[in-house]
Amino acid sequence: MSAPRIAIIGAGPGGLTLACILRRNGMQCNVFELDHDRSARDQGGIVDLHREMGQLALREAGLFEDFQKHSLPAAEAMKLVKSDGRVFWDENDASRGETGLPGDRPEIDRAKLRDILLDSIQPDSIQWNRKLVRVEPTEGANVKYNLHFTDGMEVGFDLVVGADGAWSKVRPLLTDELPFYSGITVIELKASEVSTKKQWLADFTGQGSCFMFDEGRTLVCQRNGNDSIRVYAAVRQPETWVKDCGIDWDQSNAAQNIFTERYFGDCHDDLKRVIAVEASDGLIPRTLWMLPIGLKRSPRPGVTLLGDAAHLMTPFAGVGVNVALADALDLARSLLKRKSLFETDLRANLADALREYEGPMFERANENMVKTWGGLRHHFSAGGIDERVERLRGRAKLREAARRREEAEMREKAKQ
Repeated sequence: MSAPRIAIIGAGPGGLTLACILRRNGMQCNVFELDHDRSARDQGGIVDLHREMGQLALREAGLFEDFQKHSLPAAEAMKLVKSDGRVFWDENDASRGETGLPGDRPEIDRAKLRDILLDSIQPDSIQWNRKLVRVEPTEGANVKYNLHFTDGMEVGFDLVVGADGAWSKVRPLLTDELPFYSGITVIELKASEVSTKKQWLADFTGQGSCFMFDEGRTLVCQRNGNDSIRVYAAVRQPETWVKDCGIDWDQSNAAQNIFTERYFGDCHDDLKRVIAVEASDGLIPRTLWMLPIGLKRSPRPGVTLLGDAAHLMTPFAGVGVNVALADALDLARSLLKRKSLFETDLRANLADALREYEGPMFERANENMVKTWGGLRHHFSAGGIDERVERLRGRAKLREAARRREEAEMREKAKQ
């Protein structure tokens, strides 16, 4: 037997991180991506990478210095306001004494993160414009997998990794479970060239993110690294609300005005201005989907999932990309640990690698899905801002206590 032939479906952060780590350590793999090319689709806003998950995976991939070079530490700043416009927390205002954790979870543009990952792997590692239709196992004891794309087939893979997101074409090999509607729909808006054209919005948002939580609705303004700000106005509404609400979303300006008055009309004028006036450079309604918390599935030789394909969750804890990168790191480590053993017994060692990977992956997924569900409830509750402020104050007290202990230890050492 020889080294496993590995197919990674999806060139998102998780799939690319897995490919980077494997190929950096001499294990070949092929990535198949449905996008026409690397610039075919907007990659979204910024994402913060946690030290123990996303940052750790990039270190293993040899990309941490590139990440640091393009990260946006100032974007960690948080501002919290209520629907009446009162500011309850603002890390942009030094006079308030509400500081964040600089360097702990630095942000980076998703597009830049993807570029870093893409630039680190050989061009022949990825095939673009390959839309997967289904994965088909071969018959017999020595099962392999054939990939059916809209434009042909790729055959004979020993391992297929589904990193293909919410509507994964790999997942059906492992479970019949489908994503369900979370109850939340987001209207994503954008403002470009804010430093010259939208200074008011830039000042209102601050250096990082500005949040307003309220019963059944939330508003998030998020500064991006390309001189733009993304605005997410989200509401708790039925699944068919986008088409049933009577708003013509193709008429962007009119849609923003109608949406603002109907669902944020009793908010402070500044909040209404953000949605209806300032974020005028794009509008996309998005329904948010999720998989059941605690979802597990029976193992199948030669097939596994990572990221949203494995544990789709809403963005209300800000952990999705981090969990995907942690998945990629764990799977890569499990495979590389057995690299020298694949020559003697490929099937048995692949099965061992997937068992070792999937146990902790399910635990991590469950923990973060519970956290995300709690985040969803707080984002859309009248007391959500109060809860977040109390949590931040608690973190600030712990941080101050740790600083004082460190200073005391330094004084004791100086006396010796």
